[in-house]
Amino acid sequence: MNILTIMTGLLFILGLLSLLRVLIGKNIWDKILGFNLFSSNFILIILIFAATSELNYLIDIAMVYALLGFVSIVFITRFIQRKGAI
Repeated sequence: MNILTIMTGLLFILGLLSLLRVLIGKNIWDKILGFNLFSSNFILIILIFAATSELNYLIDIAMVYALLGFVSIVFITRFIQRKGAI
């Protein structure tokens, strides 16, 4: 077995555990943290797949996904902190 295959499997399992955190989180901050962790794991899986398959455009897709995820988390947290006032 290849080490990259093991890493991808481990990241997939950790991604499922972070989705579990989203589902059973007690408050909204736990759910946001779980979603952010899932997003990071998903980006890493895309990057590992891009490195193994030598598809360079997947790196660009992962970068765009990371930027969109970061901006959306910032906007969601600011929206929640201000109690819905934009």
